[in-house]
Amino acid sequence: MRTRIAFSLFIFIILSERNSMAMAQNTSTIQVNVGVILDLDTWNGKMGFSCINMALSDFYASNPHYRTRLVLNSRDSKSDVVGAAAAALDLIKNIEVQAIIGPQNSMQANFVIDLGDKARVPIISFSATSPSLSSHGSSYFFQVTQNDSSQVNAISAIVQTYRWREVVPIYADNAYGKGIIPFLVDALQNVDAHVPYRSVISPLATDDEIGEELYKLMTMQTRVFIVHMSTKLGYRLFNRAREIGMMSEGYVWITTNGITDSLCSLKRSVLDSMHGVLGVKTYFQETKELENFTIRWERKFQENNQVISNAELTVIGLWAYDAASALAMAVEKAGTTNFYFQKTNASSNLTELEAIGISQNGPKLHEALMGIKFKGLAGDFNFVNGQSQYSTFKVINVNGNGERLVAFWTPENGLSRKLNSGNTSAYFSSKENVGPVIWPGDSSSVPKGWEIPTNGKKLKIGVPMKNGFTEFVKVTYDPSCNRTQVTGYCIDVFNAVMKTLPYSVSYEFIPFANSSGGSAGSYNDLVYQVYLKNFDAVVGDITITANRSNFVDFTLPYTESGVSLVVPIVDNGTRNAWIFLKPLSRDLWITSGCFFVFIGFVVWVLEHRINDDFRGPPAHQIGTSLWYSFSTMVFAQREIVVSNLARFVMIIWVFVVLILTQSYTASLTSLLTVQQLQPTVTDINQLIKNGEYVGYQGGSFILPILKKMNFDETKLKVYDTAEECDILLSKGSANGGIAGAIFEIPYMKLFLGQYCSKYTMVESIYNIDGFGFVFPVGSPLVSDVSRAVLKVTEGEKMKNIENAWLGKQNNCIDSKNKVSSESLSLASFWGLFLIAGVASLSALIISLSMFLYKEREQIWIPNHSEGSIWRRIHDTLRIFDKKNLSFHIFRKRELQEKSHIDSDHVISASEASSNTKYLQSPSSYTTDPETPFACLGTLGTSPGE
Repeated sequence: MRTRIAFSLFIFIILSERNSMAMAQNTSTIQVNVGVILDLDTWNGKMGFSCINMALSDFYASNPHYRTRLVLNSRDSKSDVVGAAAAALDLIKNIEVQAIIGPQNSMQANFVIDLGDKARVPIISFSATSPSLSSHGSSYFFQVTQNDSSQVNAISAIVQTYRWREVVPIYADNAYGKGIIPFLVDALQNVDAHVPYRSVISPLATDDEIGEELYKLMTMQTRVFIVHMSTKLGYRLFNRAREIGMMSEGYVWITTNGITDSLCSLKRSVLDSMHGVLGVKTYFQETKELENFTIRWERKFQENNQVISNAELTVIGLWAYDAASALAMAVEKAGTTNFYFQKTNASSNLTELEAIGISQNGPKLHEALMGIKFKGLAGDFNFVNGQSQYSTFKVINVNGNGERLVAFWTPENGLSRKLNSGNTSAYFSSKENVGPVIWPGDSSSVPKGWEIPTNGKKLKIGVPMKNGFTEFVKVTYDPSCNRTQVTGYCIDVFNAVMKTLPYSVSYEFIPFANSSGGSAGSYNDLVYQVYLKNFDAVVGDITITANRSNFVDFTLPYTESGVSLVVPIVDNGTRNAWIFLKPLSRDLWITSGCFFVFIGFVVWVLEHRINDDFRGPPAHQIGTSLWYSFSTMVFAQREIVVSNLARFVMIIWVFVVLILTQSYTASLTSLLTVQQLQPTVTDINQLIKNGEYVGYQGGSFILPILKKMNFDETKLKVYDTAEECDILLSKGSANGGIAGAIFEIPYMKLFLGQYCSKYTMVESIYNIDGFGFVFPVGSPLVSDVSRAVLKVTEGEKMKNIENAWLGKQNNCIDSKNKVSSESLSLASFWGLFLIAGVASLSALIISLSMFLYKEREQIWIPNHSEGSIWRRIHDTLRIFDKKNLSFHIFRKRELQEKSHIDSDHVISASEASSNTKYLQSPSSYTTDPETPFACLGTLGTSPGE
């Protein structure tokens, strides 16, 4: 019994000491007033305030030694901007709070930020996300939440992945809604996406007003919408969209994190209306600490808010928790002094705003907040220029079960199925980087992002009114049925292209005509109507030019490109006695003659010492050499060459002569039998220099080109039809007509098809891209129609259309083939002459080298020491003039002669004398008295000669 009493007394003493220590500790802490401005009647307001309280409770429980304690002074702004401003003014002036957590939205924060900056009181917001808030330049404003602009690149990556080219943002008409738009448009432009329209909805709009705006969107082509507004307004928008049928197949809806982050708190009926929506959601890592806190928060929140069931914590609550923790750390770090305001000099004339004091602890608290870094519930917490650095997002797909993860997005890796996957295609996203998506209407096929409007409206296709060249476009009016019919080559091509598209497009052709039925303007005026939205497209013989592309988009061209000069052709085929000289040019005649002489000389050198046909008197040898060379033209040479080198030279030369004679025969035949048509002008500069008149098609873009080429505008004449152009060209420039006509390639083909016997194209003077179809800038039809153009132009359909409308050009021989070629020139044959020349010189050098080597003893060892170089040359020529009796032909004759002497035993003196010219002793040489070198002397001749 005594033991129990003693033990109880011991416990009492210990507890008393602990209470005394706690009381002492409490008396030593400093109470720091902090303001909280939230819309306490809203879900985010209640959740945020609950998380703030739990954050301070958890923080001081784990840090009981801290000397400061935050005391919350809450104010309900009641979703009102003025209420938030009044609450902030009251907290700063009357309570003298050291910091304010809140306000809840961006509109409220605009004015509160200025108050905090004036009083040097930090404003810490965990739910105001507008990028425009940073434009205040206040150093006392801190955004714990993600800035809305941080998610625009994630949204543009989604648009790029699915290759959508037009996007319509739908946003609230307030600071929150408008703040993201400039950043969003820039991000979309970086991925070649166009924003044709911006849908603005008032936060106070009724369901009927929302429906009216949605009906307007249904009449447009774009089917990709980005929704950025408050959660409450967004839910109403999607409910109305489902009611009018805009949550069906073909539509694309993308929500920003303002809506997506709160999906877990939505009712099942609201989720059903958002089925198929893609959303960008803030990512935070799920940790054990977060899991424990979530369980405690749900239990605590349910105790304080029993009327709310199934409450789920969102990232807004996590940011509120981290914001309160960061502020508690910063207040302790800033110190425990100067928790007062410096009052403004009292005056009855001061307004409430002017009368607020300046916090003396504000600069220290600001510096402390900038240095706070810790691991919070939402991730790593730190400020850079007053902005927290959260940058990772999830892309989710809303379905019947809530949401499904599609991809992650980070600035480093872009879209990827797994976080930190190492994907390097941050700015070139592909479908491989995202998971499967169920689109509105339970479709698994990716919507193309645009549709023809569902209000029964047809595309208005403008067509030109033409007086000439109606093969391209022809507009006829049938008064019996009050109907306009449009036909032609361009029309048929367009119809074929539209049928190739994988979807149906309704359209109608509308002539660009005035009240009298004539053309309402030039082709540039017609193209500009698309820019003015009077036409949805233009079809016709519209040329793609750089100037026009500034206002409209063109498809790929479906015709050949270029601008050419067409001039008359005349027959210059006059017959005269000297026409046989015309096939070859002068330089070719001279070169051929020189080579005939040169080849004759080479053959003489190679054959002179071993062939009797090339010996004799000088005149005889010259004649024989020239005769032999020139006779190769008709292959009538009688002389036989016995040297292998001479035979090699003749093989090459006969081949050259064969080519020359065949070419000459063909050219002469053409000159004598084919009509010789020549253009009157071969160069457009010749027309400019001579001041000739030139024609161009009316209404086309060619006039500025001609002015740029320095044509005198008074020398330019307009024609509208092919017949009118023919008349002007026939008259000629001197008789009131024109010397040449400027055509685009398609018109030129059609014109020459009708008048190929009279005119020809001489040169291309300008490069263009041909005819194309015209659409508004950024039209989603352009890419699909361009691909369809390629399919049509590469197939048989295009040939059939050309034969149907432009077939006349195929019924006439191309006029270019009637224009005779010029005389054959040396440029076409210099290779042959080079081969013949090299072969001849090579044979000549080899022969002379062999001669000099064989006779080296007689040539290089002089008989007289006093002999000069001229004497040596004289001896060399004299030796060269002698027969080479060692050659096999002469040796064969010698053997035959000896055989004849042995058989007859008697030879008359006259017969012996006559035979000496055929038979010589092996060791002797003879000099023919009639050879070219006989004048050099008879030194070394045999007595018989």
